[in-house]
Amino acid sequence: MSGKSILVVAVLATIAAFSPKADAQQRSEQAQIETVPPTIALPLILDWQDAVHSNAHRLLVALPRVPSALSVAIVRVESEAAKAGIWPVGVILMFVSLVGIAMEWSVRSLQHRAWREHQSAKHGVMELLPLMSFTLVSGIVYIVPDWPPLTGAVLFIYGLGAIGFRLAWAICAMAFISGALTTFMFRRSMLFVAIFIFAITTNACGTTLSVNPDSMRCVSAMFSILLLVVSSEAVWRHRVTSGKHVLRRKILRTVGLLALWFCWFAGLHIVFWLGIYAIAFPIVLPLASRLGKTYGETHWPRSGDSSVAAAISERGFRAIVVSVAVLWLVGVWQIYPNGSERLHSLLDIFILGLLKSLLVLLAADLGWNVARVMIDRKLSSVLSDGQLSRSEIAHRARLRTLLPIFRNGLAALVFVITILTVLAEMGIEVGPLIAGAGIFGVAIGFGSQTLVKDIISGIFYLMDDAFRVGEYIQSGSYMGTVESFSLRSVRLRHHRGSIFTVPFGELGAVQNMSRDWAIDTFSLRLGLDADIQKAKKLARDVGAILLEDPEIGALILEPLKLKGVEQIGDFGIEVSFTFTAVPGNQSLIRRSAQAMIREVFLENGVSFAHPTVQLGTYGNAQGGRGNSLTPTRTQEKHV
Repeated sequence: MSGKSILVVAVLATIAAFSPKADAQQRSEQAQIETVPPTIALPLILDWQDAVHSNAHRLLVALPRVPSALSVAIVRVESEAAKAGIWPVGVILMFVSLVGIAMEWSVRSLQHRAWREHQSAKHGVMELLPLMSFTLVSGIVYIVPDWPPLTGAVLFIYGLGAIGFRLAWAICAMAFISGALTTFMFRRSMLFVAIFIFAITTNACGTTLSVNPDSMRCVSAMFSILLLVVSSEAVWRHRVTSGKHVLRRKILRTVGLLALWFCWFAGLHIVFWLGIYAIAFPIVLPLASRLGKTYGETHWPRSGDSSVAAAISERGFRAIVVSVAVLWLVGVWQIYPNGSERLHSLLDIFILGLLKSLLVLLAADLGWNVARVMIDRKLSSVLSDGQLSRSEIAHRARLRTLLPIFRNGLAALVFVITILTVLAEMGIEVGPLIAGAGIFGVAIGFGSQTLVKDIISGIFYLMDDAFRVGEYIQSGSYMGTVESFSLRSVRLRHHRGSIFTVPFGELGAVQNMSRDWAIDTFSLRLGLDADIQKAKKLARDVGAILLEDPEIGALILEPLKLKGVEQIGDFGIEVSFTFTAVPGNQSLIRRSAQAMIREVFLENGVSFAHPTVQLGTYGNAQGGRGNSLTPTRTQEKHV
């Protein structure tokens, strides 16, 4: 567009703006704006900006009055204590803390002495006794005496703060011992916690003592600035041994801390806590898992990763951290399950359901991991049979078969129940979903009868205990060792290495070759002149020798014996031998028995049969061609 065109358009727009029609339209729009309430006409951002300016102005006005307001509150408490004839509050707090520390030290000394004498008395839960003694003694001293109203309130609030600080100290000390915290971070963490707890307790005491709210806001702002300085100092002084762009990361973290502080100061509490969670969760959750795992391995070293207590400690620490964070966020959001003053918007319902769902997921995760560890621990304990009775070996084999199936079924059950519970907490009606799933399942069942047949057949095979993992079975043209199960098929490993995956519906009659015991029979041919009674005695001796063999003796259930003569052939006598053994070991025992029988029989003069052929030459006895033929030479050859 040229310059002249732009000038023409501008002139026309100016004329239209000052025309009577435009003037009337502007007056109508102005009248509409004046009729709209100011709270709706002003954007929310402007309201928030005015609130921030007003808050900052009140803080600046109230800042000079903070020392006098705090002095008045302190004088009120001290005068009340003086009238009651008791010590000042500060002295009482120090005295109670010393009493709690002394009690904790005494309990810890008794524990160490007991652990030196009886090592079995050491247990992870028992280490909480010193902390519990500190909490109990301090709480009794704070609550039981009949304190004056203001003095009792101040003592109770600061007493809770002291107990909270002691608990935080114990947690940070455990993290430091496990290696999750360095010395520098441990000191800065304790300094941050001390300032934070003191700020909360001071604010609560100021509210209890009716101190001017603006003055208490000033105190809170000063504490927040102090916490910001401590956090920034920790960021800049923390040594990073490796990594790129260290300076850039420190600058970004400092800017993030400043942004979080501004959100808190500006009243954006939800944004502030969400930012805190976004920064803290990637650090705190791995730290909690590592702390719980180290705690479990330290106090239950024999169990290792398969210990139920170790699993509870590892998952429990993380669940506690997330649960506390969720409950704190609920308090910040001011959503109460029993109250309905704010449960009127979809956002509140959604946030409440989401937070409840997080708690449900935590409980499901903890319960499933504990159950999985218990099943795996039981499964690992029955993997080897060792020197056990046949009934115990059979019991272990059945456990090896059923436990993996039970574990998979339990996982599916926990998953389904968790999903349904989460949907219910989110406000979704699960009744129609369950009904629809049932109808859909019936339709699927009719459409996939073979699959349903396989699953139901597998259930009945397991109920009948037809086969177990590790047993050798045969069904039709399928044979092999049972390796594993699924919901619809069994996995067989043939003795030559191939694998059959056979649906349960196609198995039919199953021949189990590995259940309880197996009888093996083999035959040998002795010479026609062999002494059968002597052979029986020698067979019993061979059976006794095999029973004493360290390798195969434990596999023999009934010793080797000679059953008797089966038949008499042209070249010898066929006799049969039999023994009873643990299923699957017949070949090993048979080979050893046959080699030993040959050696013992030959040493004791019991010959084995050999097929023979007689060769002869016939001629005239008088050297002529007469009809009378007589053998002149015979030769026997073994074939």
